Amino acid sequence: MRRLPILFFLWCSVLGAAAEDSARKIAYERDGKIFVANLDGTAAKKVGQGVFPDISSDAGHVAFNTQEQQGTVWTRHVAVVELATGAVTLFKDVPTENVAYPKWSPDGTQILFTLYDGKNWHLVLANADGTGFRYVKKGTGDSDTMNSPCWAPDGKSVFVQDMKSIYRLGLDGSEIAHWDIDKTIANGGMSGNGRIDVSPDGQKLLLGIEMNEEAHRKTWDGPLPAVWTLDLASKKATRLTPKKLFGWDACWIDDSSILFLSQGAAEKTASLYRMTLAGGTVSKAIARDVSQPTVSR
Repeated sequence: MRRLPILFFLWCSVLGAAAEDSARKIAYERDGKIFVANLDGTAAKKVGQGVFPDISSDAGHVAFNTQEQQGTVWTRHVAVVELATGAVTLFKDVPTENVAYPKWSPDGTQILFTLYDGKNWHLVLANADGTGFRYVKKGTGDSDTMNSPCWAPDGKSVFVQDMKSIYRLGLDGSEIAHWDIDKTIANGGMSGNGRIDVSPDGQKLLLGIEMNEEAHRKTWDGPLPAVWTLDLASKKATRLTPKKLFGWDACWIDDSSILFLSQGAAEKTASLYRMTLAGGTVSKAIARDVSQPTVSR
């Protein structure tokens, strides 16, 4: 009889985790279209036309980039779709028509993104309805272009990288901390398409790293992609995906599991997988032929 309370507790914990998972949503891009689905990939639904989706913490909205091409000129705006109604808000109070990588603040009130003014890329911020535009960090050249923006869980600071270092910045653009990529990860680097995501507890970064290693794939052109974590307190980096498992575009589900993209040697497109940090267990493919996955909290 003494075991019953323990078994009951475990049973409730399993049910609670299952219920939490059922409420979680993912957003991703496929062939220039934005989709939302359950955390396990079921019930996928198209919600917009564009790229770079980011789903809000409460799974109520998705921010993304619209894309229109006229000749050789691309026009990109930030858009927000309300999932309950399908209503789309286009950000118009922005001093350019070339923006990228919108990212929701943890409380859902602001969106961080990058902006190109014809000369330089800048890190900027706006309210969730498109008002209140302002600069966080102005760029002055290719050497200090800020890529891969994401929020810290407290909503008071952000992370970016310039392909040489990873920075934590205040919302006034001031530097709080930085980590040199080549000193943190041997034989690793980041490109402008690399990705940063912060664990829900704020203790680790999830990084998309390009490794200076042989890919050993005839069908693969470019550096070998790998997913790493960086412990912010100890500055210790840990590789999550081994050499044979190409991995990129990762985001946290919770403090102990992630979503990431991978592509097998015989595959032509990437699929979305779930991985546990303890033991590195990888699920079956959740969704195929997708990019830019994000998950609600």
